[in-house]
Amino acid sequence: MADLEEQRRKVEELKKKILLQKQKGGSGTPLGIFEQEQKNEVSPTPAELSDHKKAEEDVQRKVEEARVQAQQLIEAKAKSEEEERRKAEEEVRKKAEQAKIQAQHLAEEQRKKFEEETRRQAAEAAKKREQDAKKKEEDERQLAAELEKKRRIEEGKKPPPGTASPISMQAYAQALKQALTDGVISKDEAVLLETLRKSLGIAQHEHDALEQEIQLEVYLEAIVEGWRDGAITPEDSEKLDLLRDKFKISAEEHLRLEKQVRQEILKQR
Repeated sequence: MADLEEQRRKVEELKKKILLQKQKGGSGTPLGIFEQEQKNEVSPTPAELSDHKKAEEDVQRKVEEARVQAQQLIEAKAKSEEEERRKAEEEVRKKAEQAKIQAQHLAEEQRKKFEEETRRQAAEAAKKREQDAKKKEEDERQLAAELEKKRRIEEGKKPPPGTASPISMQAYAQALKQALTDGVISKDEAVLLETLRKSLGIAQHEHDALEQEIQLEVYLEAIVEGWRDGAITPEDSEKLDLLRDKFKISAEEHLRLEKQVRQEILKQR
């Protein structure tokens, strides 16, 4: 750049000399007098003029080259900056995509853990409910048996002697209880029970005694089931009314049995 400025300065001096040479004809003016005084000192020769012209062209060429180089440098810098910007944006995009993928993986892992924990808790809850149901069922059976035992002791009643074996009576009792669960023995059930009774050798009085016993047992279980949650629902009350009517259980007997059931339930809590 220093050489370029020096060349430009020389060109400007040559321009001034050329201008003075062109004005040398006006010597009557102050400028002419000045030019006349400077004639011997500043008058350029044709060779000098040619050199000046070449120098000026060379300066212009160098100036143009410098301008082109400067423009190229500017464009190259702009291109480099644009490339750097694109690289930075691409890097930011890649990091954002990686962060998104990591977040998705983390969310998926959390979802799987939550589902596994939910399934585990559900399985444990189901197992506990099953255990509680079995225990409650066993407690209800024991309670019904104890109540029946107490009733017999209180009333001083004993089942009449029969001819059938205990195993036959037990099998027949199970079939009879199944038929009496809804309070009504249908015609088909009556036929099946009659056939079973004859095949097992169970007498009529044994059947009658067993039927009364099982009716009371079914009714007691219905009371226990109704009071299981601490209160009788309308549905439970309707079922008890139906059984009481079918089994010919008096209101006094119902109140006595219900009182016993409630007392036993309160003891167990």
